[in-house]
Amino acid sequence: MENFELLGNIEPTENFFESIKSGKSLFAFVISYTETCEIPGITFAGADKNSIQFTPPADAEYLHYGYCKTIDQIPMTPDGKPTPGLLTKTALESSSIPHLTINAGSKISPQLPFIESGLSFGKNISVQDAMTDSQVSHAVDFGRIVGRSLASLTDCLIIGESIPGGTTTALAVLKAFGFDAKVSSSIPDNPIELKNSIVESALKRINSDHPYSIVAKVGDPMIPFVAGMLSSASDVSNVMLAGGTQMAAVLAFASKIGFNEKNTVIGTTSYVTNDQSANFTELVQKITNIPILSVDPGLKNSQHSGLRAFSEGFAKEGVGAGGSIISSMLKTGNNSEKFLELAEKEYLRLST
Repeated sequence: MENFELLGNIEPTENFFESIKSGKSLFAFVISYTETCEIPGITFAGADKNSIQFTPPADAEYLHYGYCKTIDQIPMTPDGKPTPGLLTKTALESSSIPHLTINAGSKISPQLPFIESGLSFGKNISVQDAMTDSQVSHAVDFGRIVGRSLASLTDCLIIGESIPGGTTTALAVLKAFGFDAKVSSSIPDNPIELKNSIVESALKRINSDHPYSIVAKVGDPMIPFVAGMLSSASDVSNVMLAGGTQMAAVLAFASKIGFNEKNTVIGTTSYVTNDQSANFTELVQKITNIPILSVDPGLKNSQHSGLRAFSEGFAKEGVGAGGSIISSMLKTGNNSEKFLELAEKEYLRLST
């Protein structure tokens, strides 16, 4: 527990911790896409504009195989920093937590077995609606089916995501629902002005206060799908939303369609909760009364600059890294020092 910080309503955490330590866990990895990520300067999720679309399926392949099939190497930034999936893979493998992939609107399908939602990718919210209302309804309905089915197989369902540019669509959804959100970024110098200008133009198109219509105008497919998963899964088992800003947007939408707060937590890294350019903890507490779990993975002590970069503002979170690390530490008893040792071993494997 030395590497954890418990925030918000911490009362239900004892039951949750026990479900992780002594019960079965399952990691559900949801991949999606919004063309908003193709706006220059929005994200570092990919070496260039054309490669961004391969990041979600490549993340899924890396978690499964330890290498990628849709691209030649694991997702990297232009200067060679690895996907946060490295942290997720290290956490899941060290604790023997099984995982599966769900395609909820990825532009490219991964080359591995996965659950197909049939959702289309989201459009660029700066110029057009992200989806239709019926697509949002489809996402929620299919999310509910998948969430209920997966939750019946486990004591704790951990849900992570990969959607480049997702912090911008998340910001739009949060603001549309009336929250004064300040969101994190995969970039150390958070492009706040660019995000706000995109969001402000998108919000002008909203002409209904119906939650489905709002998400259709300014959101992305991941948000309604994971909200649907949460709404049904939280009635069956414990659920951890593994992520930062995007999962806050999921909570905002899920609070409109209903979910079981008593069985829900959100888990992320200290790099998100300590981000001075965002207000993650305050935001989640305004949305819902659930525990917020924050973990320090200890990456600032790494001998490798690629891993230290996470503690210096790069990525901060993604691919369910924070929630996976929390679950792994609870199940194995490992601390951040041991986790760092394992992460460095994986980093060296990829570097040689």
